[in-house]
Amino acid sequence: MSTSTIQILAKQSRMAAIQLASTSESLRNLALSKMADSLELVKHQVLEINALEVSKARQAGQSEAMVKRLTINDKVFQYMLSRLRKVVQHSDPLNRVLAGHTNPNGLQVYKKSVPLGVIGIIYESRPNVTTDAAGVCIKSGNAVILRGGSEALQTNMLLADAMIEGALSAGLPQHAIQIIRTPGHEAVTELLTMDQYIDVLIPRGGKGLIKRIAEGTRIPVIKHYDGICHLYLAEDADPLQAVELAINSKCQSIEVCNALETLLVDKECAEKLLPLLQAAFDSNNIELRGCEETQKLLLNICPASEEDWHTEYLAPILSIKIVNGIDEAIKHINHYGSGHTDGIVTQSLNKAQQFEQQIDSASVLINASTRLSGGGDYGLGSVIGISTDKLHARGPVGPDELTSYKWVVYGNGHLRG
Repeated sequence: MSTSTIQILAKQSRMAAIQLASTSESLRNLALSKMADSLELVKHQVLEINALEVSKARQAGQSEAMVKRLTINDKVFQYMLSRLRKVVQHSDPLNRVLAGHTNPNGLQVYKKSVPLGVIGIIYESRPNVTTDAAGVCIKSGNAVILRGGSEALQTNMLLADAMIEGALSAGLPQHAIQIIRTPGHEAVTELLTMDQYIDVLIPRGGKGLIKRIAEGTRIPVIKHYDGICHLYLAEDADPLQAVELAINSKCQSIEVCNALETLLVDKECAEKLLPLLQAAFDSNNIELRGCEETQKLLLNICPASEEDWHTEYLAPILSIKIVNGIDEAIKHINHYGSGHTDGIVTQSLNKAQQFEQQIDSASVLINASTRLSGGGDYGLGSVIGISTDKLHARGPVGPDELTSYKWVVYGNGHLRG
């Protein structure tokens, strides 16, 4: 796409956003339902096109993790549809009165929720982001510009075109959903300059992509760089529960941002738990790297270096550190963690409360797998991603997080004295 085409696209999205801001909840929900219906009609085409792109990625030597993220099979397609339909059931995030009062002089003042405006989504590999992003943005009254990776270009365009057809048939403004249709970095580079028209950018992908987007634009960016997630097994952790949670946190899906990367084990239970953990991780083909104290208790494991504590593996590797109590665990997590998701296994309410109050992360889980961190398992439905920022959104980014607010004042000829 040429520079002028990107600018036209951004302007069109801005005009659509103005119209979307005043649409009713019923119209937006109808559009979402019709978007899902339109997608169902092109299911076989999507699977065929995606299979070709997956084959091409394999031939190009892409990693299996990348290929897995790229693949849409029948199960994944149905999941994408279910998330789109579930967002219909989400309460309307717009026009909520967040606060209000009437002054003694009769001036009525309140603030209400409104859309952010135009949202640009720049992502890699995962075609499901195409449907999630469109669904969450339309629900929250935002126009969306989609820019997926070149490895899934044809799949993404087919998905987007089906949703555009459904949205238009419901009566949504033209250009409420748009997609950049050419590969290469030029279009993205130009998109980053469109701060006059685009209100927020949300990058989804590797740390390199997110860093490049955040450093290359004046547009506000909702982001997370890393998912260095921890699980702390307190001295009173139930052994069976501790092992099950550690295994699920790490092994249920290794290549995702809420997978466990560092396991912290209290020294009071390390001698009892570590052999059980090693056996369970060995059966799941996980390479363990341990601190000096861990190596004394477990034979034939690699030493963990300083770099390991800073690393998001996204691979079958786990670092283990023995810590002297909950204070040391909290200190380690707040120093090395990425602010994404961290958990504790304990039977003590006091320890649980201390942990959740002092851990500086977007999600803190008590006696639950880190893999639950996200919109679906939190009961939020579709989300665009996870934010480790503190402004504007933190944690799962769903329809509510894609709103801002405005102050509205009703008077009757009120003047300032």
